[in-house]
Amino acid sequence: MTNRVPYLTQARRPLTHAVEAMNEHGVFGQIAIPTERALTIYVDKREIVTLMTLGARPELLVLGYLRNQRLIASADEIESITVDWELADASTDSKDASLSLTDAGVAAVKTRHGIARIEERTARRVVTTGCGQGSIFGGLMDDVQAIALPEARITQSQLYAIVNTIRLQDSTYKAAGSVHGCALFSGDQRLFFVEDVGRHNAIDTIAGWMALQDEATAQGGDKVFYTTGRLTSEMVIKSAQMG
Repeated sequence: MTNRVPYLTQARRPLTHAVEAMNEHGVFGQIAIPTERALTIYVDKREIVTLMTLGARPELLVLGYLRNQRLIASADEIESITVDWELADASTDSKDASLSLTDAGVAAVKTRHGIARIEERTARRVVTTGCGQGSIFGGLMDDVQAIALPEARITQSQLYAIVNTIRLQDSTYKAAGSVHGCALFSGDQRLFFVEDVGRHNAIDTIAGWMALQDEATAQGGDKVFYTTGRLTSEMVIKSAQMG
């Protein structure tokens, strides 16, 4: 565990909501659909980015996002992450259903000593092949070639066990579809599972969870990362950064 664990709110939101829809027989009924929300991240009162998310583990998502963007190196650089879903930008048009007060929020991050050169490091962005046109800060690409990965091995039995664990996992996807799921395994033991509207958010949430664990659990060299969907450049880069 880190020496100074940041304070995190627990502002989870319902992942689905019910709507009325007509089926193939012309009969109306209630179905569940994922709830997509806008979450704007502020670091020391400076706006960084707005993420679209289910809101499953928003504090871990923010922590992992900052870590995977190389804006912080460890969780102990953060004093607190406070998520409030009731706050929305006063300039937001209340008629815009996609950014209404009920599904937009802010994440206020307070660091212990600030982030060095934050303006320079967040000035340039690269649009990736991630779903929903994910983006990473341009400076991150400069460090990719320097990443050294450990030799990875996985047995056939472990691979089958991982796939079976995911198959049996209770999930939003089974209830409502239209989401991605990511998981972290040690061997064939599932350590953490999360879903989001984009797998790039889900991997950031896992990175945030890892940042709060003890040193052995936080290391990625002996772990297996599982994701639904194709392996986009953004997912590969983030996985490499997580070891």
